[in-house]
Amino acid sequence: MILITNDDGVYSPGIQILAKRLKELDQVVIVAPDRERSAAGHSMTLHRPLLIEELKEDVYSVNGTPTDCVNIAVKGLLKEVPKLVVSGINKGPNLGDDVTYSGTVAGAIEARILGIPSFAISLSARSNFLFSTAADVAVRIARMIREEGMNSGTLLNVNVPNVELSGIRGTTITRLGKRIYHQMTVERVDPRGKKYYWIGGGEPEWECEEGTDFDAVGKNIVSITPLHLDLTDYASFDQLKVAERLEYQPTTPHEGQR
Repeated sequence: MILITNDDGVYSPGIQILAKRLKELDQVVIVAPDRERSAAGHSMTLHRPLLIEELKEDVYSVNGTPTDCVNIAVKGLLKEVPKLVVSGINKGPNLGDDVTYSGTVAGAIEARILGIPSFAISLSARSNFLFSTAADVAVRIARMIREEGMNSGTLLNVNVPNVELSGIRGTTITRLGKRIYHQMTVERVDPRGKKYYWIGGGEPEWECEEGTDFDAVGKNIVSITPLHLDLTDYASFDQLKVAERLEYQPTTPHEGQR
């Protein structure tokens, strides 16, 4: 069984096309948010009950986040543990630092935490989405994972150029690029004179470095970035050794504290 989720909602055409194509490999079950949950990150709903609605056979909506969907599916809804979790197809890229905000990537992260191989797949476009191209890529990657397996604790973040399949120039393994943030917050004034803010203004830009996900997609190459659940920065261990010498013995209070 393959479990599919996303952050664009259960009615997104991307998830529908993805499900249709992955049925070539195995039974497919969709468990996805009942509405758009873009930029939900790896958030989980703890302070209200979650409702599941069966829309049709093997298609369920949840009034929660992608993380909720995967957790509920694996821990309660499904009778068997999925062999693979695919999160997407996201309407828009998830490149560089944006993976930390992405609900789509978070769905794949939650699956990996639960011990299930997973990947997130996004289409690098803002309009005129060629979901069929990304679906073709997803089938190839899903088949590869089923045949070759994956390292424990690793998930894949896949970004697909928005071109016809014939225009894809190959696949490459990449590192995360560096996003350049400009005017991300837009200030407005409502009719009563009170200020309000929109987060997300301005077109994204990035540092152009060879070997990054940004660079690959810009060249019409499918980017696969392996992400690891272990966020430890091992390179900083030696530098931070000084912290192990910090003392916590009581000190004499200052004059003003007596």
